[in-house]
Amino acid sequence: MLPYIAEFLGTMMLILLGDGVVANVTLNKSGMKGAGSIQITFAWGLAVMIPAFIFGAASGASFNPALTIALAVEGSFAWGMVPGYIIAQFAGAFVGACLVYILFKDQFDATESAGTKLGVFSTGPSVPNMPLNILSEAIGTFVLVFAIKGLAQVDGLAAGVDKFLVNAIIVSIGMSLGGLTGYAINPARDLGPRLAHAILPIKGKGDSNWGYAPVVIVGPIIGAIVAVLLYGAIPW
Repeated sequence: MLPYIAEFLGTMMLILLGDGVVANVTLNKSGMKGAGSIQITFAWGLAVMIPAFIFGAASGASFNPALTIALAVEGSFAWGMVPGYIIAQFAGAFVGACLVYILFKDQFDATESAGTKLGVFSTGPSVPNMPLNILSEAIGTFVLVFAIKGLAQVDGLAAGVDKFLVNAIIVSIGMSLGGLTGYAINPARDLGPRLAHAILPIKGKGDSNWGYAPVVIVGPIIGAIVAVLLYGAIPW
């Protein structure tokens, strides 16, 4: 039971901090409005790192259905635990997004742009092009998962330092590729909050853009699976 609780709480914290920084920077009447994409990118890296430190020993700190599935494909994670992990990850992401709405309700009410409100919860492309958007998410997730696996090649890596390096991986992906699709690189990170956006009574929220959902499902899962298969094929 502990691994599932850890995945739920870790993903909830990830979204609370990750979606929280987007709300903090983009919504009207927020004290940090206008801080920009640099703050958002670094904060997302920290949002992954902090729960990874806390829950890494309990669950492995996946917080990402694409990574969970890829590890099962690789054989390093039990298929029997995959459904429970994915449910916990999506539930945690949904609850984290709801908390962001509660905390920033006054700022949501003061913001007129429906697109800005949706952008707090979920990702979207700078140029809508589904094949390229899927490719972007696949490549971003490939880099994430391949780099995480590649940490095993670092000799003498002290315990816990790997979690800090995951922060650097997330920031690097965001800085280099984030402008294309918002670098979801995690189906739960996008779809859990997108569901919250659809359900919550957000003033003037507009459409939740469910037509974009295939991008954040197909791309990350393909990218993660290719990453573990390639990593396993290399004669290290």
